[in-house]
Amino acid sequence: MVAVDPRSPCLIGVAQRTWHLDGLDQAPEPLVMQAEVVRAAAADTGADGGVVLGAVDRIDVVHCMSWPYDDPRGRLADLLGIGPRPGTYSGIGGTVPLQFVAAAAAEIVGGRSEVAVIAGAEALDTVRRLKKVGERPDWSHRHPEKPPFPFEAPFHPAEVAHEVFAAWLTFAVRDIARCARLGVAPADHARSIGTLMASLSEVAATNPHAWFPRARTADELSTPTPDNRLVGYPYTKLEVAIMDVDMAAAVVVASHAAADRLGVPPERRVYLHGTAQGLDPVYVAEHPDLSRSPAMARVFRSVLGQADVGIDDVAHLDLYSCFASSVTFACDALGLDPLAPGRPLTVTGGLPYCGGPASNYGSHALTTMVGVLREDPGTLGLVSGVGMHMTKHAAAVLGTSPPATPWRPGAGSGSDSGSDAGEPDRRPIVDTWTGDATIAAYTVRHGRDGAATSGLAIVDLPGEAGADGPARTYARLDDPDDLAELEATAAVGRTLHLTPEGSVNRARL
Repeated sequence: MVAVDPRSPCLIGVAQRTWHLDGLDQAPEPLVMQAEVVRAAAADTGADGGVVLGAVDRIDVVHCMSWPYDDPRGRLADLLGIGPRPGTYSGIGGTVPLQFVAAAAAEIVGGRSEVAVIAGAEALDTVRRLKKVGERPDWSHRHPEKPPFPFEAPFHPAEVAHEVFAAWLTFAVRDIARCARLGVAPADHARSIGTLMASLSEVAATNPHAWFPRARTADELSTPTPDNRLVGYPYTKLEVAIMDVDMAAAVVVASHAAADRLGVPPERRVYLHGTAQGLDPVYVAEHPDLSRSPAMARVFRSVLGQADVGIDDVAHLDLYSCFASSVTFACDALGLDPLAPGRPLTVTGGLPYCGGPASNYGSHALTTMVGVLREDPGTLGLVSGVGMHMTKHAAAVLGTSPPATPWRPGAGSGSDSGSDAGEPDRRPIVDTWTGDATIAAYTVRHGRDGAATSGLAIVDLPGEAGADGPARTYARLDDPDDLAELEATAAVGRTLHLTPEGSVNRARL
């Protein structure tokens, strides 16, 4: 027997629930949803759930988009009957639950915590259904003032001018850049996206907590129809994350010693083997190579290095899957073929099919991964997260056996306390430009009727290049023939002519 470091962090309890409702039936308000899954996670430890809750000394709550509570953490602690606890209420982004796990583990290793709870819930589908009939939820403890939305960085003026806001737009731009790098024809690329997303839906079909527990074919997903319109070329409606869901999940993290003291059976524990976080440039046009994510690659190297394994040693994956590009970029960084059969890239079914409850999907991924690892003891699982416009990255490696080398914050190479130590390379952005420029990546917006409405291009400007490459700007295309050509041909590398109109660069092929 090898002695286990008593401060080794492990996930000892998990729980999740999905509410499938119709009409004006309402899910419980998010606070009540959170309390339900926290109690269920405490019971899931296999120990006395009341005793586990009483031992909680930290509560972290994932940002809730459904309702602005005045004191999200305090209200949850009160509802659980455990009183105030230290912790954090998060900002937004798909990395939040993994960041919370890493932070809780660091507190545990540092001796400042023994048992932590991470919880999140969204009732966005209930909000949507009520809004359709002109009603609003009447939930508790509303903040007396509307809190500011927790953006971590302001939009660039050129992005504001060109309406570069939606994730389905920016992730599509990155997808087209990758397609160009690989030299794949547009029709073949659309089919490959459908094939990838169909493989995710097959996993969702087996997940009792999935929002859409239905396997779909590649053709069904990738073929535009009146019920499956293009949203942002090349993505159809069925290929993008679904946020309007009623879902909640919670995780209990404890030290090995606390798990022993609470009576948590060894087979219920899933140990942390590595965590890492990293940042790419904030603005889309700043990325020197729009077809890759250097930070994602560094995060994966760090987290696997901490676990002292290669990706082939990891049996189970959940790669963040808001859109196809977040999955394929991760596969590129890990050296995996995203279309290889027999290697599922998700344990949940992914955000378009399991459901993407705002910033809390990672809690569902962690919860599901813990269950998978308990059923397959001795194996490892990797969960990743992606935040904002493929800007923020996080990952964790988990296993039922304690790590040979005790986990410590910042143990991986190329990281500083689990985060990138250096500033990422950035292309300079010019607000407006007159003249010719070269398309680096693009997408085409589509309206609710399925028709193309405008194109967005990121272009390389002529002139002397800086250390990280030539300056860039954004451009808008409106001509219907140009929009059709952007979707029918591989247009990266072609020339656009830009003419500023106010702060908008109007462009023609």
